[in-house]
Amino acid sequence: MVKALIAGGGIAGPVTAMALQRAGIEAVVYEAHVPGAGDAGSYLTVATNGLDALRAIDADRPVLAAGFPTPANVLLSGTGRRLGVVSNGGRLADGTVSHTISRPRLYRALHDEAAARGIHTEYGRRLVGAEVTVGGGVAAAFDDGTRATGDLLVGADGVHSATRRLLDPAAPAPRYVGLVNFGGYTPDSAGSTEPGAWHMIFGRRAFFGYVVDPDGGTVWFANVPRPAVTAAERVATSAERWQRQLVELFAADHGPASDLIAAGSLELAGDSTHDLPSVPTWHRGPMVIVGDAAHAPSPTSGQGASMAAEDAVVLAQCLRDLPEIPQALAAYERLRRSRVERIVAQGARTGSAKTPGPVGRVLRDLALPLVFRFLVTDRSTAWIYDHHIEWAAPVDYRVATNSS
Repeated sequence: MVKALIAGGGIAGPVTAMALQRAGIEAVVYEAHVPGAGDAGSYLTVATNGLDALRAIDADRPVLAAGFPTPANVLLSGTGRRLGVVSNGGRLADGTVSHTISRPRLYRALHDEAAARGIHTEYGRRLVGAEVTVGGGVAAAFDDGTRATGDLLVGADGVHSATRRLLDPAAPAPRYVGLVNFGGYTPDSAGSTEPGAWHMIFGRRAFFGYVVDPDGGTVWFANVPRPAVTAAERVATSAERWQRQLVELFAADHGPASDLIAAGSLELAGDSTHDLPSVPTWHRGPMVIVGDAAHAPSPTSGQGASMAAEDAVVLAQCLRDLPEIPQALAAYERLRRSRVERIVAQGARTGSAKTPGPVGRVLRDLALPLVFRFLVTDRSTAWIYDHHIEWAAPVDYRVATNSS
């Protein structure tokens, strides 16, 4: 049986392991962090295309159980003007919509599901090196001095991927997108806000989003246009100070931002947001990258987790159906690259609307109602959200040979 070593245990790692297992490939996940140590992160959305990919390997139910449905985005200006309502990720045939989930809860749900399927995860093992063995397999080295061997190495180790640099020492570094991200939660704060709809406020000085959860609390985030947070600034800035800065940023805006921030607790603070538009080398020999390691979108896209799930399933299909590992990895890249790079580019364009100057804000608020009414429609976004992966469908050999 083919054995895969998976570096990274965030979202892409356990999903890839489950998909590979479904394809008859043994997989072991190596995660740098120890469970419960430094669990961090606010909330994210798994869109319907991501849920569809998880459903292809029967892994959607624990994810749905860990989150709550959020089918729509209500867009507002900093003056309180309603700019439009857009879908937050489509709708599957059975009515399932996108779900918002706490990142730590999503990690736990995926790891628990993988463990229940007999997939082993080794914690505290950070990948630092890898080389192709004489027999054509791969030997991986970890920062604790240990090694592991297998037939395939999958780098699911995120936007700052070590695997990406092992494949290509000249690989591009992540690109700072000009936004610093914050996330928090305020209990018992629902008020009259309808649950399940994200409210997005294009404020005068920053962008704010919030949604009421089933417990009557409010999940919120803020995107602040500014230079990236330095290591020294992060060490020197307390959570209380970050909150005071955020309250001040939104004080002149209509809406509940300042009140929610003041009454809530920060779960993510000072996170400099990066994307990764295009990576020239996705695979070399028996080594390959998936998820954010290959194509990290801005969080504005709402597609990071969903693209990782799609990658995992398509990679497993290619390894299942094509006779040689290098051939399968080439097919995986060919099937995925165009789609994911288009999504990353769209996320970057959407994020730019959060960072305009004073004149740009006026023009943006005048233009966005028309944009949301005529351009950002269910039809125009169907290519993202209606994407379907049929697990049983074989991968055509010609995909790997550039044949038509």
